[in-house]
Amino acid sequence: MGTIKFHGRVLNPGSGEGPAVVEEALSFYGEVDPKTGTTVSGKTIHDRVLVIGRPRGSTVGSYTLYGLKYYSRKPLAIIVESEADPILVAGAILADIPLFDKVKGIMERVSDGIIITFKDTGEITISSDG
Repeated sequence: MGTIKFHGRVLNPGSGEGPAVVEEALSFYGEVDPKTGTTVSGKTIHDRVLVIGRPRGSTVGSYTLYGLKYYSRKPLAIIVESEADPILVAGAILADIPLFDKVKGIMERVSDGIIITFKDTGEITISSDG
């Protein structure tokens, strides 16, 4: 596959790299365990770049994101293909998790384990080459 570049809107800046974990839709309240860093589908988001097609907000979701930080189980970053809701933005800021949204087309190109590099500028690169 090589590398493919995307650009997203930067909602909470940060730079880094890590393996992807992909969820088509996700609510942090009730679908993510802050103590284990796993989703209800059994995927680990701890130290991964979480890619979400569309988030489902809940007023408690920001506290779940903070809980991930508190229990040292937070993702490296969150990338949203659609638009992030205000609760997700607040939670990412509270938990110091880089957050990018409006990354059009990324869900068609990414799968679990693919390496993602993200930058403060909003540049996102996916690579299967590692």
